[in-house]
Amino acid sequence: MLRYLPFLLILALWIYAFIDCLNTPENEVRGMPKMAWVFVILLFGEVLVGPVAWLVAGRPRARTHGRPARREWVAPDDNPEFLRSLKKDDDTDQGGEGPKG
Repeated sequence: MLRYLPFLLILALWIYAFIDCLNTPENEVRGMPKMAWVFVILLFGEVLVGPVAWLVAGRPRARTHGRPARREWVAPDDNPEFLRSLKKDDDTDQGGEGPKG
């Protein structure tokens, strides 16, 4: 069973790269046209050149939209979104009837 593991890992990487390439929009593909990447992945998949080349050179880079790629944890009392949500909750509680009891 263990002798099949390298083959299964290569197959998994090949399938992942192929599906990732197909699902990537044409305008986000780097290096070559999308169809060229599909052929490279399919033709050179058994020797891992195609899938690794796609992951390194063809795949779009992570989108950050001006924010850092990794978000830092922010304490709730420093988080403006959390504070706004508390204010909204407080406003809705005061707008209704008084406390029941």
